[in-house]
Amino acid sequence: MKHCFTLTFLWLSFAQTAFAQIGIGTDTPDASAALEISSSAQGLLLPRLTNTERNAITNPAHGLIIYNTDSSELQYNSNTQAAPIWLSASTSGKSLKYSNTDTTTDINQDTAINLPIFGTQNWNDNTALYTVNTTSNSVTINEAGRYRITVNASILNPDTNRRAPEMYISVNGVQASPYASTGYIRNVDAHNKSSLHISEVLQVSQNDVISVSTVVAGSSGASVTLRSANTSNIYIEKISDTQAY
Repeated sequence: MKHCFTLTFLWLSFAQTAFAQIGIGTDTPDASAALEISSSAQGLLLPRLTNTERNAITNPAHGLIIYNTDSSELQYNSNTQAAPIWLSASTSGKSLKYSNTDTTTDINQDTAINLPIFGTQNWNDNTALYTVNTTSNSVTINEAGRYRITVNASILNPDTNRRAPEMYISVNGVQASPYASTGYIRNVDAHNKSSLHISEVLQVSQNDVISVSTVVAGSSGASVTLRSANTSNIYIEKISDTQAY
């Protein structure tokens, strides 16, 4: 009977401990926390891994956090265990910029095309956040949020026909911004150049595909090209998350 009482007491003690909150450096952990660490002189040191070591983790949990020593930042798995996507814990402010190399594609077509602007990478602060496809001239956004997108296109009219191409931002192939319609070119007295500009903030979902579309607005069949290499560019910056608080 004594042994039975002892085992029962130990079981109850274990059950209470198993379901209790844990406080380190405090006897009163916050009611909302399973674990609270309190200190005025020390910090929390998370596992420090290189990219290779991080990628070798078997089935990393959604939300798993590590410190990446290659990029000197906290990262977390924002996707599934089977297909982890490691994002910076301080993604806001990370940006991307590309400029054009294409100067031959006709951007004044009857059916909208993607502006050939992803030629030269000026920078990409986070390749896990921005996945660029230079073939389709698009970028996949790998984390939901609000993004500032700025596009500048310097354009050229190669002959004497009048032209007026328009430009807009597309998300998953659907127009998501107003038109930029300032590119009328008459080609009189050597005036054969113009430009199109868009600055927009869009709220996008994870895995949305961003592209810049151009289409004819006048003089169907008359071609327009980008003026010269590195005179047109696109800039994308994450400015906030879209979490509900």
